[in-house]
Amino acid sequence: MVYQASTDRYDKMIYNRVGNSGLKLPALSLGMWHNFGHVDLFEKSQKVVRRAFDLGITHFDLANNYGPPAGSAEENFGKILKKDFLPYRDEMIISSKAGFYMWEGPYGDYGSKKSLTASLDQSLNRMGLDYVDIFYHHRPDPDTNLEETAQALDLFVRQGKALYVGVSNYNAEQTEEIIKLFNDMKTPFVIHQPSYSMYNRWVEDGLTDVLNKYQKGAIAYSPLAQGMLTDRYLGGVDEDSRAARESSAFLTVEDVNKQLDKTRKLNEIAKERNQSLAQMAIAWLLRDGNMTSVLIGVSKISQLEDNVEALKNIQFSQTELNKIEKILAS
Repeated sequence: MVYQASTDRYDKMIYNRVGNSGLKLPALSLGMWHNFGHVDLFEKSQKVVRRAFDLGITHFDLANNYGPPAGSAEENFGKILKKDFLPYRDEMIISSKAGFYMWEGPYGDYGSKKSLTASLDQSLNRMGLDYVDIFYHHRPDPDTNLEETAQALDLFVRQGKALYVGVSNYNAEQTEEIIKLFNDMKTPFVIHQPSYSMYNRWVEDGLTDVLNKYQKGAIAYSPLAQGMLTDRYLGGVDEDSRAARESSAFLTVEDVNKQLDKTRKLNEIAKERNQSLAQMAIAWLLRDGNMTSVLIGVSKISQLEDNVEALKNIQFSQTELNKIEKILAS
């Protein structure tokens, strides 16, 4: 059956300007770190992407190593684009990144011009695209000077392989340094992608100030703290949860238990707001305009729809904010 996008897809989504650029992103963007690789059912991934677009989510965020296996998320997204979205390409913002390990040898990682050029070309080939809308350097490279990395990103824009560029996982000082380089080259650097949640607030220690100073956008990833800011662990950790898996590198039983009392108290505030905890956690990130968009990662349509419901109430009273701060500081 030929996919036709919903005619009311733009009616309820919020679109925010990215810093002082002309680009706008939806308040919620779909991250494809997990659940879209070859280990996942293609038809399920396709349905999630279709539903996301129908809900007004126009931004789809990938990276060279997303999957698993690495590269397969871009391959599958390319297939979805070809099957469903060629008529809608100009309505979509597609981003990719490079900077984490991708292939063997000295050129498959970090931020040299050689590595980034090869990686972007591979990503474009996997997705069947002539260009991406945003291309990020995924993390700072301790062995490559920032000038080389910045010049590589600038080159991609001049070659027409990317419309805008961004960085991810840079601290405040690194971000300000590379912004100055981009300003000198007049590169359209527009956005930073940091991890950020109620339980991970490092961006507030200088990075937000830098981005606001130079009028750059920000898009938060891991907004639900690997599931801790959902109702998944309110009753503790069950055996089949992510936190209980020995292979989980990003969430442990100890992580969950350490925050459990706070999670339950936050959940009570969410109930008072007629929101799920996940919805409130997303709304909290969007509360003050410092985040242009929030990246959500979902494995099923019901999660997607639940997250979008958060946009119905992204306002907080000062009393609510004070209660939340007290909980988080305890």
